[in-house]
Amino acid sequence: MLLLLLLQISASCLWLGRSEVVTSFESSCPQFFFRETPPNEALEPESPAWICQRYKNQYYFATLYDKSRRIPVYSAYLYQPGPGKRPKTWLVEPQLVSPTYSKSMERERTLLGYFNISLEQLSKSQAILKDYKNLTGLNRGHLNPSGHHLDSSSRTATFTLTNIVPQDEKLNGGAWNNYEQQTMMRRTQGCNTTYAVVGAVPGNNYIAKGRVNKPSHIWASACCEVDTNHRKAWAVIAENDKNKVQLLTLGELEDALTQLYGGDQVSLFDRDCPRE
Repeated sequence: MLLLLLLQISASCLWLGRSEVVTSFESSCPQFFFRETPPNEALEPESPAWICQRYKNQYYFATLYDKSRRIPVYSAYLYQPGPGKRPKTWLVEPQLVSPTYSKSMERERTLLGYFNISLEQLSKSQAILKDYKNLTGLNRGHLNPSGHHLDSSSRTATFTLTNIVPQDEKLNGGAWNNYEQQTMMRRTQGCNTTYAVVGAVPGNNYIAKGRVNKPSHIWASACCEVDTNHRKAWAVIAENDKNKVQLLTLGELEDALTQLYGGDQVSLFDRDCPRE
C-alpha cells in the first residue's frame, strides 16, 4: 500500500504539463485570438476537440483537434520568437481519451506506466509515437513551431502530438521553414502583437495503416497590431507534396480554404483584421 502511494506521488510530480479539453476557446483561452475571436465553424471537423494547451500551469496556445483523422485542424498562438534549444520530448493528451483523466499533457510512457490507460485506449482518439515512426518522405511538422516562442517552457509546450501533422520533409525543412524563420521576421517588423493561426487541410491519404491523415495543404495566417488604430495581415499556403509556399492576402487564404473545404465561407480572424 505504501509503495502504491509513493508511486502515485512520484507520478503526480512528473505531470508538469497541463492542457485542457474545453467546450470553447472563447470561455477558456481567448487570449490567443485577435479580439478574442477564433476562426468560425467552417473548419470544424466531425469529431472536434478544443484544447487549451497549458504547461506548468500556464496557457501557451490553443489547438482545434480532429479526433477521427488524428491531426490538428489549426493551432493559434502569439508570435514571440526567441533563442533557445529545440525540445526533444514528445507529449500526448490524456483528456482526449476521457474527460475524467488528468488535464495534463504527458509523456506517452509515463501515462502508460503510472496510470491505468492502455496504448489502445490512447490511440483511439489521437496520434501516438508509433504512428510517426519509419516515415518515408515525411516528418513531424509543427503547426505552432517551437522557434516562435520565447523560453524553454513555451517551446516544450509545442512538442505535443496534438500540434503536428505528417508534413513533406522537403517542404518542412525548406520553403516552409523559410516562411517560419525569415518571412515572419520580416512581416512582423513594427508589430506590437502578432496573432498567428496555422492549419492543415485534410487530404485523401493516410499514414500508420490508415490511422493518421496526411494533409493535402498546410497554411498559415497572421494578424498584427501595429498600434490601436492600425493592423496588417498576411497568409501563405503550400501543397503538402511540393517545396513551395504561396504568399497570399488573408482574404485570399480564406477564399482558398472555403473552396478546399467545400462548405461555408471561412473566417480566420475578427473582421477588423484586413483582408486585402
